[in-house]
Amino acid sequence: MFQLLWILIIGFVLGVLAKLILRGPQAIPWWLTMLLGAAGAWLGNAVAGWIGVAHTGGIDWTRHLLQIGFAVALVAVVAPMWERRKPVR
Repeated sequence: MFQLLWILIIGFVLGVLAKLILRGPQAIPWWLTMLLGAAGAWLGNAVAGWIGVAHTGGIDWTRHLLQIGFAVALVAVVAPMWERRKPVR
Protein backbone atom coordinates (compact mmCIF):
# COMPACT_ATOMS: atom_id res chain seq x y z
CA MET A 1 0.00 0.00 0.00
CA PHE A 2 2.76 2.45 0.90
CA GLN A 3 4.65 1.62 -2.28
CA LEU A 4 1.64 2.68 -4.38
CA LEU A 5 1.36 5.90 -2.38
CA TRP A 6 5.07 6.57 -2.87
CA ILE A 7 4.77 5.94 -6.64
CA LEU A 8 1.89 8.42 -6.86
CA ILE A 9 3.74 11.08 -4.83
CA ILE A 10 6.88 10.74 -6.96
CA GLY A 11 4.73 10.74 -10.09
CA PHE A 12 3.08 13.98 -9.02
CA VAL A 13 6.44 15.62 -8.25
CA LEU A 14 7.92 14.53 -11.59
CA GLY A 15 4.79 15.63 -13.45
CA VAL A 16 4.87 19.08 -11.84
CA LEU A 17 8.59 19.41 -12.61
CA ALA A 18 7.90 18.43 -16.21
CA LYS A 19 5.18 21.08 -16.47
CA LEU A 20 7.57 23.68 -15.04
CA ILE A 21 10.31 22.75 -17.53
CA LEU A 22 8.00 23.04 -20.54
CA ARG A 23 7.14 26.47 -21.92
CA GLY A 24 3.60 27.75 -21.70
CA PRO A 25 0.61 26.36 -19.88
CA GLN A 26 -0.28 22.68 -19.96
CA ALA A 27 -3.98 22.50 -19.21
CA ILE A 28 -4.08 18.95 -17.92
CA PRO A 29 -5.69 17.91 -14.62
CA TRP A 30 -3.61 17.05 -11.57
CA TRP A 31 -4.40 13.34 -11.81
CA LEU A 32 -3.11 13.19 -15.39
CA THR A 33 0.01 15.11 -14.32
CA MET A 34 0.56 12.47 -11.63
CA LEU A 35 0.02 9.54 -14.01
CA LEU A 36 2.34 10.99 -16.65
CA GLY A 37 5.01 11.63 -14.02
CA ALA A 38 4.69 8.05 -12.73
CA ALA A 39 4.89 6.71 -16.30
CA GLY A 40 7.98 8.86 -16.90
CA ALA A 41 9.58 7.45 -13.75
CA TRP A 42 8.78 3.91 -14.83
CA LEU A 43 10.17 4.43 -18.34
CA GLY A 44 13.26 6.17 -16.95
CA ASN A 45 13.91 3.25 -14.58
CA ALA A 46 13.45 0.75 -17.41
CA VAL A 47 15.88 2.53 -19.72
CA ALA A 48 18.38 3.04 -16.88
CA GLY A 49 18.28 -0.70 -16.18
CA TRP A 50 18.65 -1.47 -19.88
CA ILE A 51 21.77 0.69 -20.26
CA GLY A 52 23.19 -0.47 -16.92
CA VAL A 53 23.01 2.70 -14.82
CA ALA A 54 20.00 1.91 -12.62
CA HIS A 55 22.02 1.21 -9.49
CA THR A 56 25.32 2.91 -8.89
CA GLY A 57 27.29 3.89 -5.83
CA GLY A 58 25.81 7.16 -4.59
CA ILE A 59 23.07 9.14 -6.28
CA ASP A 60 21.81 7.74 -9.57
CA TRP A 61 21.90 11.02 -11.51
CA THR A 62 21.56 9.40 -14.92
CA ARG A 63 18.48 7.47 -13.84
CA HIS A 64 16.89 10.60 -12.39
CA LEU A 65 17.63 12.60 -15.54
CA LEU A 66 16.05 9.84 -17.63
CA GLN A 67 12.97 9.85 -15.41
CA ILE A 68 12.44 13.60 -15.69
CA GLY A 69 13.22 13.49 -19.41
CA PHE A 70 10.53 10.89 -20.03
CA ALA A 71 8.07 12.80 -17.84
CA VAL A 72 8.74 15.98 -19.85
CA ALA A 73 8.30 14.10 -23.13
CA LEU A 74 5.03 12.53 -21.99
CA VAL A 75 3.58 15.83 -20.77
CA ALA A 76 4.71 17.54 -23.99
CA VAL A 77 2.91 14.92 -26.09
CA VAL A 78 -0.24 14.42 -24.02
CA ALA A 79 -1.04 18.03 -23.00
CA PRO A 80 -1.83 19.25 -26.55
CA MET A 81 -3.90 16.13 -27.20
CA TRP A 82 -5.84 16.77 -23.97
CA GLU A 83 -6.55 20.36 -25.06
CA ARG A 84 -7.80 19.28 -28.50
CA ARG A 85 -10.30 16.82 -27.07
CA LYS A 86 -12.37 19.60 -25.48
CA PRO A 87 -15.39 20.68 -27.57
CA VAL A 88 -15.30 24.20 -28.95
CA ARG A 89 -18.13 26.40 -27.67
